Amino acid sequence: MPDNLTDTFMSALPQHLDIYAGGRWHSPVGGVYTDTLNPATGGVLASVAEAGAQDVDVAVAAARSGFLEWRDVKPLERARILKEIAALLRRHGDELALIDAANCGNPYTEMKGDAAIAAAQMEFFAGLVTEMKGDTIPMGPDRLNMTVREPLGVVARILAFNHPFMFCGGKMAAPLAAGNAVIIKPPVQAPLSALRLAELVDGLMPAGTFSVLPGGTEAGAALATHPDVAKVTLIGSVGAGKAVMRGASETLKPVLLELGGKNALIAYPDSDPDRIADAIVRGMNFGWCGQSCGSTSRAFLHDDLHDAVLDRVATQVARYKPGIPTDPATTMGALVGRDHFNKVMGYIESAKREGARTVTGGHAVTEGDLADGCFITPTIFADVTPEMTIAREEIFGPVLAVRRWSDEAAMMDEVNGLPFGLTCSIWSKDLATAHRAASRAEAGFVWINEVGLHFLGAPFGGVKQSGIGREEGIGELMSFTHEKNIHVNLAGQG
Repeated sequence: MPDNLTDTFMSALPQHLDIYAGGRWHSPVGGVYTDTLNPATGGVLASVAEAGAQDVDVAVAAARSGFLEWRDVKPLERARILKEIAALLRRHGDELALIDAANCGNPYTEMKGDAAIAAAQMEFFAGLVTEMKGDTIPMGPDRLNMTVREPLGVVARILAFNHPFMFCGGKMAAPLAAGNAVIIKPPVQAPLSALRLAELVDGLMPAGTFSVLPGGTEAGAALATHPDVAKVTLIGSVGAGKAVMRGASETLKPVLLELGGKNALIAYPDSDPDRIADAIVRGMNFGWCGQSCGSTSRAFLHDDLHDAVLDRVATQVARYKPGIPTDPATTMGALVGRDHFNKVMGYIESAKREGARTVTGGHAVTEGDLADGCFITPTIFADVTPEMTIAREEIFGPVLAVRRWSDEAAMMDEVNGLPFGLTCSIWSKDLATAHRAASRAEAGFVWINEVGLHFLGAPFGGVKQSGIGREEGIGELMSFTHEKNIHVNLAGQG
């Protein structure tokens, strides 16, 4: 890391490593602190509080108190405060990006983009506070019937490790805009940027309105089951989503789940091989080691262009080379931790065992400055068959499975044959063909002649086991409210 960035990083690290609740910092009731690591070096960055069920009780009580005050703040004043927070995120974006690069392993340049996205989401939802409107329903001259939107109460948001700060800074926006209190449970692997955010926003909202509870499964389970948590959300694996949903069912609270994917990129024979090779590489999100639920980790290439695309892939993927995440020159970072690294390497070995052909990559980096980190080269396998493990399971790593197709119906059956349905990318010069494929793809978010991009205002979410609910649009804001009907008998005033 350059000296100037080293100084910035050291000054940016959070001074508080405890639980932030009720506008104050608390030591965990159980006294447990857990080391959080730098996956590029294996070194310890800090020892962070691990919240347990008792800490959740304290935080929820404080959040409930904060909610009762925050809900009565006028909408435009809430919007003003959220815009002030957004300005803070932009002002401290470089520092927060460095924290995430060191703590989760994604490149500093990518994390700068994450900080900007979080600020944009905050601004976006601040601008929607006056859109939480109700309706009037005609009942005749002596009756007034109307609906109003009201906040739910305390909202728990359990976050994933691949975009720690973007998820923290961005996902608090909609529930806060709606008038809820928010408890953030940051990823156990990378909690530091959320703690730094708590330091930055301290005092801007009523005490208890925003809380950060670092911790593991005990804290997550306690939030999901707590009777005073009105809604719980999760970005994570399918298994974690099922656990949260089971816990939430005890109090019949609503959930919002953005879960895993085994997403398809489909190239029709009229596509340009250069553009497809570029899309394959971009869609895999190799910059953050493929650790993205939306990554198009299955590429279905028509016979007519299959070989031409593979000839070009190695050139396209060469721009991603593992390096120290905090170095501004790095284009591809480290996997988040040793356990996940071992899991991804297991998938790579299974692909080789089961007969897939290695087009590029397929090995860990074990030499030089990266030898002690969790680095894997960008990996693309061809000659993949449907029964292979890498064709069926979400790897959440820099591993792409390439399938050859000639029969469209059979190909679409295979695309839709898994229990996932998050994203899909379709490439064809014939928009009729592309629209037909989009209508058949069982996915919540479909790109045509594009891949990877999100758009503020466009709802993002999955179908099947890839999730429940939609984010990034006005529907997300409304999902943190409930609709109340009020009926007035005007004739009964006397």
